[in-house]
Amino acid sequence: MRSSVQGTCLANDSPLRPEGRFGRLSFAAWSLLGSLFFLIACSTIGFGLIQMSEKQSSYSNQTILFMICSIGTLTAIFVYYHFIFMIRRLHDCNQSGWLSLLYMVPLINIVFMVYLLCAKGNTRFNDFGPTRYTCKWERFFGWIYIILVPLSLMIGLLSILLIPTYQTYLQ
Repeated sequence: MRSSVQGTCLANDSPLRPEGRFGRLSFAAWSLLGSLFFLIACSTIGFGLIQMSEKQSSYSNQTILFMICSIGTLTAIFVYYHFIFMIRRLHDCNQSGWLSLLYMVPLINIVFMVYLLCAKGNTRFNDFGPTRYTCKWERFFGWIYIILVPLSLMIGLLSILLIPTYQTYLQ
């Protein structure tokens, strides 16, 4: 049990349960860790399929079914935990977790994620419990996530704009 000026860290506070609160950096850190886990797991499955395809000339129905089921299961797990992180972040802003369903609406989900990353949470006890202490490693990974997201968006937009220009230059 730990109490500080920043908040409270309870012994039974599991970040993988929807009860409780997440600050901005905790939300960003856990979102980054979930995304990295998903990326590594999908890459492992992909590399395994590449290895299997080198040994066989064509994919069997069982291989394709395994790939679809494993990627589908990983996606369901990723989406489930991402919703839990969003619910905890909404709780920090003293909002209902049901608002996390806005993530399912195209274009609104972008504005919603910006809100979750930028909105200041309540600094005191609210309807969903005391303020949660943000660990040092959550601060570190949270800032990495906050830096990587806009950077990757800028690189993506630049590549969308520059690749066609480069292709016309080559012709």
